[in-house]
Amino acid sequence: MHLGFSSMNTADDPAPALLAQTLEEAGFESLWYGEHSHIPVARQTPYPPGGDLPEPYKKMMDPYVSLMSAAAVTTELKLGTGIALLMERELFSQAKTIATLDRLSDGRVIIGCGVGWNQEEFENATSLPWQRRYLALKETVLAQRVLLTDAEPEYHGELIDFDPVWFEPKAMRPGGPPVTFGAMGPLGIRHAAEWADGWMPVDVAMPDVKQGVEDFREQVRAFGRDPDAIEITLVVMAPVTADLLKSYRDIGIDRCNIGVGMENWDKPEIVMPMIEQFARLIPEL
Repeated sequence: MHLGFSSMNTADDPAPALLAQTLEEAGFESLWYGEHSHIPVARQTPYPPGGDLPEPYKKMMDPYVSLMSAAAVTTELKLGTGIALLMERELFSQAKTIATLDRLSDGRVIIGCGVGWNQEEFENATSLPWQRRYLALKETVLAQRVLLTDAEPEYHGELIDFDPVWFEPKAMRPGGPPVTFGAMGPLGIRHAAEWADGWMPVDVAMPDVKQGVEDFREQVRAFGRDPDAIEITLVVMAPVTADLLKSYRDIGIDRCNIGVGMENWDKPEIVMPMIEQFARLIPEL
């Protein structure tokens, strides 16, 4: 099992180049940056964990630019978005950004994506319908795969539609970087099982992680797909211990992403000691 590291990616956090170099030298497999282009001041959508919205949400930098900085100073570290809000960017421009990052990093990109939780943010950024956001994300991903693969790509869906275009560069792999869907509800999990290259759940949101993984793999089989070909990246929000990580490894988790907890998002000084601490566990995983 691999160990990845997630960061809120604000200007107050360790710079992407420094963080990436530190992670690669420590033996971590990947670095993950999330995405919020903006946060509406007037917001009706509640913050999912409850309570006030943490201040770092308002300060997040661009994940793709930050990952390019990370790519420039590393050779093996994988570069993930965790998670990208793909529908909140223009399709062609975003696909070109992803393809360019993938090319310049020699194929090290992983796209973690989701539908988002903030309806007002979503509606500021796109005319796609909030009530059909799962279908919209599916079509966004499928259209992006076509753009990053075909010589004269075209896509005709219910919500996304375009005739043949010339689009370059292509990604390093057919279909582009692997896309892993961060979803926890029944509809999102079904979509992940149907079309995603991977699934990215959160451990504390599942009553039983082992049973949740088994249920997901069964859904993958029901869609006629091979569960062993679908990578599972678990976002670890529970207190991290060696025994916990080993238990996740033993139930078939491919990667665990750790990071400073929400209560410490505004304490960048703890990041480097945390990396040093958990790097000692990597040989055991």
